[in-house]
Amino acid sequence: MKKTSLVLLAAGMGSRYGSLKQMDEFGPHGETIMDYSLYDAKRAGFNHFVFIIREAFREAFEQKFAKRFGEDVQVDFVTQELDKGTGDYKVPESRQKPWGTAHALLMAEEVVDGNFAIINADDYYGVESYETLYKFLQTDTDDYCIVAYELENTLSDYGHVNRGVCRVDERGNLIDVEECIAIRKDENGNIVFPHDNGFKSLEAKTKVSMNMFGFRSSYFKLAQEEFSKFLTERGTEEKSELYIPFVLDYAIKNKGQHINVLTSPSHWFGVTYKDDKPFVQEKFKQLIVDGVYPENLWGV
Repeated sequence: MKKTSLVLLAAGMGSRYGSLKQMDEFGPHGETIMDYSLYDAKRAGFNHFVFIIREAFREAFEQKFAKRFGEDVQVDFVTQELDKGTGDYKVPESRQKPWGTAHALLMAEEVVDGNFAIINADDYYGVESYETLYKFLQTDTDDYCIVAYELENTLSDYGHVNRGVCRVDERGNLIDVEECIAIRKDENGNIVFPHDNGFKSLEAKTKVSMNMFGFRSSYFKLAQEEFSKFLTERGTEEKSELYIPFVLDYAIKNKGQHINVLTSPSHWFGVTYKDDKPFVQEKFKQLIVDGVYPENLWGV
């Protein structure tokens, strides 16, 4: 059977959340946010799940997810470590911070063979988003895609967030993604983020990336090129990171890569802070009441 893979970025430490939020329980039977994402992905048609984790988390992830989805779904676990995928580059001994999402996704190359999607493990994207992604990945094209959301539907009431702001051309292709840090609502309800020596405003309907992409296998070569250059130019910086949107910017401007910007009627939500948890739990309760999910998601 041809594999259409879903890659989950699950190696984060959850510093702002205060614990390993990927494994925190949000559903009535101990379901994580990942459980709902994987349930949606499986019924959309995805048949290969790849968890990118830290070695320290492996046992917990394998116990929970290795045999959860039935024999028709392949499950793989790969680890993001500082010295993986760096070639001859000598990692500074003082380096502690991971190299970023672009490096994390490179770890999946060893198990992914074909078209694949990627998501954050601690974000809920909605049923329709997976259907949209799966349908796109079955098309005979070299294009990549991004599923974009409206900014106002992705903010937290409990602190600032980081978002990739999308610019789109008249053909619906991505021009670039600007990584905007510390986005929040000010005292007047305006959405702002620090810029130069002040603040810059963003429209509520601004399309933003939530790290939900569809790729072909050609992505890995592009990403490795950018990561090798990143290590040479910025590897000695203690907190430098290479994000997936940086790779896409390189692909658009240097390789002529088309990245279709897709939209979905789904509502995104996630957890950045511990105070987000009750809101997310209530969301899942309502989705169960509405019949989107069974109360016991996997029946275990």
